[in-house]
Amino acid sequence: MKHISVLLNESIHALNLKEDGIYVDATLGYAGHSSAILKRIKKGKLYAFDQDETARKHSENVLKDIGNNYEIIASNFVNLKEELAKRGVTSIDGILFDLGVSSPQLDDAARGFSFHADAKLDMRMNQSQSLSAYEVVNNYSYEDLKRIIKDYGEEKYASIIAKKIVEERLNGDIKTTMQLNDVIQNAVPAKYKRLTHPSRRTFQAIRIEVNKELSILPTALNDAIDMLKVGGVIAVITFHSLEDRICKQVFKKRSEIDDIYKNMPVVPDNKKPELKVLKKVSPSKEELENNKRSRSATLRCAIKERND
Repeated sequence: MKHISVLLNESIHALNLKEDGIYVDATLGYAGHSSAILKRIKKGKLYAFDQDETARKHSENVLKDIGNNYEIIASNFVNLKEELAKRGVTSIDGILFDLGVSSPQLDDAARGFSFHADAKLDMRMNQSQSLSAYEVVNNYSYEDLKRIIKDYGEEKYASIIAKKIVEERLNGDIKTTMQLNDVIQNAVPAKYKRLTHPSRRTFQAIRIEVNKELSILPTALNDAIDMLKVGGVIAVITFHSLEDRICKQVFKKRSEIDDIYKNMPVVPDNKKPELKVLKKVSPSKEELENNKRSRSATLRCAIKERND
């Protein structure tokens, strides 16, 4: 499966890898970032999380040819603190989150993520969970559909699209990606279709709802920061404004000090900011030319400066 890891060199550089360090790839995917990490930590250990069975199987074949100092964990990254504790790991030297859907997931029509190919409505990253895009599209109320399309897709025609979905399913279930795509196409004005693909934002919104991508993110980021050793790095690659906003807010909160200490000439060590936030990074011109899916990517990183 072809997969080009976005911001690969920039994220690996930011992690400032130590040969004997303990690192976490919270979003293993197809092992692009994990491969680069594993090659650089010959005496360390890599723990890689992914709930997608297809991705885990592929990545196992990739990583075993690099080394044996890794473990793939079949779980969502929201469980990282609990899963690592089971393995006796309570602190780490660095962690990477590469959020969103991977290229192979999009390109595999059978997974139902894409509006470019016909398939059953699915969109589950964890193929064993019960909630799929089919249930969201056919069972959610108008109000809930409107809410997720507006909030998670930032779609200005959310109410019209939600109404059209509810009307259409009175004629029978909406079962496939192309059926849903047609409903959306018929709901929005012609001028909108000339500006962008009208299904992009709605499909994103449904995918986020199915996989609870935004609701679990603050917990996972805060748990990751808690586990970092002093000097450890958290690196987060986001692909849309909603993810990026959450990451920015978590980093901001963990890098501030209480107002009462802001004007003091000397701030007690235990009241100094936990994090030092680094300047955000965007893909290079060369990467944008070679990988169009990198165009919306942003890398945010922070260094742990103290532990409570």
